[in-house]
Amino acid sequence: MEAALEGLLFVMGEDGLSLSQIEEILEIDEETAKQVLTNLKASYEDASRGIRIDFLGNRFKLTTKKEHQKYYEKLVENKESHSLSQAALETLAIIAYNQPLTRLSIDKLRGVSSSQMVRKLVAKGFVKEVGRSDLPGRPILYETTSAFLDYFGLATLEQLPDMRNFLEQGEQEEQVDLYESKYKED
Repeated sequence: MEAALEGLLFVMGEDGLSLSQIEEILEIDEETAKQVLTNLKASYEDASRGIRIDFLGNRFKLTTKKEHQKYYEKLVENKESHSLSQAALETLAIIAYNQPLTRLSIDKLRGVSSSQMVRKLVAKGFVKEVGRSDLPGRPILYETTSAFLDYFGLATLEQLPDMRNFLEQGEQEEQVDLYESKYKED
């Protein structure tokens, strides 16, 4: 049960799990759920572990240990870690052009889960939490930061390229691909 709970907490990331969700998913009663949580939490208290379980916002979440903060800061400051992957750029573009928006909205637009990517972008300072949506569950709303603007050499969001240009260019390329073959019949 502890291994299953550990995996569930990892998958849920910043969203975490409530006690009732743990009971329902693992098909156990409240006392058993509390015991499994207590055992797993105790195993993370060992000095050789880098994460722990915290109860934040009525949810249990995996978090990093504060005593290792200087290493996390070095990671964020590391120039090599500042290069952005294609997934990071895609996620940033979605947020920049549609902000503020929830992680679920980002997921829908990307077509894949973005929770880890959003966490990385928050850690790098390119994205920040700006409040909560009025949608059920009151999900967190995200926006880009001034660090995002600095990184891309922009003074304001209005300086972002017009997406219509990219869409029109993409449509023209698709038309060429559909109607003109590079291969000729002999």
